[in-house]
Amino acid sequence: MLYLVGLGLGDAKDITVKGLEAVRRCRRVYLEAYTSVLTVGKEALEEFYGKELILADRETVEQEADSILKEADVCDVAFLVVGDPFGATTHSDLVLRAVKLGIPYKVIHNASIMSAVGCCGLQLYNFGETVSIVFWTDTWKPESFFDKIKKNRQNGMHTLCLLDIKVKEQSLENLMKGRKIYEPPRYMSVNQAAEQLLAIIQNRRLQGEEPEITENTICVGLARVGAPDQKIASGTLYQMSTVELGGPLHSLIVTGTMHPLELEMLKLFSLDSSSFEKNAFQRTT
Repeated sequence: MLYLVGLGLGDAKDITVKGLEAVRRCRRVYLEAYTSVLTVGKEALEEFYGKELILADRETVEQEADSILKEADVCDVAFLVVGDPFGATTHSDLVLRAVKLGIPYKVIHNASIMSAVGCCGLQLYNFGETVSIVFWTDTWKPESFFDKIKKNRQNGMHTLCLLDIKVKEQSLENLMKGRKIYEPPRYMSVNQAAEQLLAIIQNRRLQGEEPEITENTICVGLARVGAPDQKIASGTLYQMSTVELGGPLHSLIVTGTMHPLELEMLKLFSLDSSSFEKNAFQRTT
């Protein structure tokens, strides 16, 4: 049996009882280590689970999935995912490979940012399409995520923005030379995401467009959701470019039309109540 086990968002103890029981009876246990991170390291998980963990990076999961599934038809193998197992499409591919090989599988769900984002007070059924904001480079500055946020906002919907993670990435030079040398991990902050959105707004204005999203659009910054030191801050997009939320992982929400109850909740996390109220009431029902 292949078990896909969600670990939740905080630390080792966020695993479900059902998930922990599955992990402890597995012969091999893999820890997916590139779509998200927990607030504790691999060693803390091993101590709590009572199992040695095998780190599965992007290369292992996407190019060597057969090694994960090896002998899973005759013994139990677990694949651990921070959040929920289906928070990334890569994991659907693992299931499809297992099915083709005749290996049974079982999914043990857990909390993910897709549901836990409701902690800020915005109602989950008022969210539109989730977007990913990627790190820009000197030569690559895509804006497609902005258009998705714009469409959500035009429909009165909030947008959850998942921020880029770079783990075990190679520089272009090392990649071209075939050198297995990796860059230090990088995690996009709310500040960086907001700065890129502000840059796109300026670009659109230069093109003669008045964007649906502006510097005064109310946003929510979230950091380490589910951890004891979780932080939430609400304010304008401009304020998000300077707010200090600490270490990873961060997420950003661009609000749409807000129900009065949502607005009352956001006030609990307001950076500046006066500017917040002035701008927020423009988008309430």
